[in-house]
Amino acid sequence: MSGQGEPLVLPVSANPADDMSATKRNLVYFPTGHSRKMVMVRRLVEQVAGFNANVLITGESGTGKEWTARAIHELSPRKDMPFVPVNCGAIPAELMESELFGHEKGAFTGAVSARIGRFEAADGGTLFLDEIGDMSLAMQVKLLRVLQERVFERVGSNQSHPVDVRIIAATHRNLEEAIAEKKFREDLFYRLNVFPIELPPLRERLEDLQELAESSLKRCAANGLEPVQLTDNALRALSMHEWPGNVRELSNLMERLCILYPGGKVDHRLLPQRYSGNYEATPAHAGNSDNVMAGAMAPRDVIAACNGMSLKEYLESIEIALIDAALAEAGGIVAHAAERLQIRRTTLSEKMKRFGIALDCS
Repeated sequence: MSGQGEPLVLPVSANPADDMSATKRNLVYFPTGHSRKMVMVRRLVEQVAGFNANVLITGESGTGKEWTARAIHELSPRKDMPFVPVNCGAIPAELMESELFGHEKGAFTGAVSARIGRFEAADGGTLFLDEIGDMSLAMQVKLLRVLQERVFERVGSNQSHPVDVRIIAATHRNLEEAIAEKKFREDLFYRLNVFPIELPPLRERLEDLQELAESSLKRCAANGLEPVQLTDNALRALSMHEWPGNVRELSNLMERLCILYPGGKVDHRLLPQRYSGNYEATPAHAGNSDNVMAGAMAPRDVIAACNGMSLKEYLESIEIALIDAALAEAGGIVAHAAERLQIRRTTLSEKMKRFGIALDCS
């Protein structure tokens, strides 16, 4: 999943009754952010978690729907039982029944052995049906029956199996419009929409941008990357972006920056063109860029100058450009250049040797 939250200890509110206990907070993977809209999302999660009511999470792609579903599960009495996610949009319609309910040996060509389905795997826990709006009408009928009767049959079997699962569904589609277009069953919608939670897009909670970026950089560090540091100008430029991919897009960008500028400080000039746009630092903000190498090449400049390069060559060319710029700014003093690059002197010396960068002693 790409991206959308991390383990967080939420701040204790002024009124403890309005917040979770410290014990519960430590258990939950909440989508990051403390904007008004995300505070409301957290309150809804806390309110519904202790019940078995079906939940329908809506929101654009990349807003953190699976993280929210996991938060509900982790706060529920079912937290020690399985959480089983199913992406309904990624499974072919002809395989969906077998995927959800399982099948018996010989039920169809290729069924060489019996197999349990996702409902059976989630028994006692939570079944997360992501992109429920992509499910075929035929499967919607079968799903509705299971939700009503709490029993199912494997494909190729007449034996009914009782099942105890909590259903959390999610979609980026407008299901009410799909109902009007006869693409989604109204009775299934009301079964799933017992407790709706709508996740806001990133462009509507830009006050969370810095916190979300820092959260993504922490995950990059946990995955072995050297995290970058964003300047104020970089954050201002990012706040002007529309973020069609929402939190997932931001997370992917942070990972990309960590690869391009490991351990470095990133100004708006080093952001890809689509994120920096026409942003220009005002005189009042210009001082925030003092620690960024003025001569460093932006990614778009490297692409233009190095068309046809492999990824390895591309990354090395950027690294060489940054090192050259830092050495020039530092007057050829390796220790000072290493400080500007936010890396150890020995690391810089090793890179200079590997890339054949020699100091100009003339």
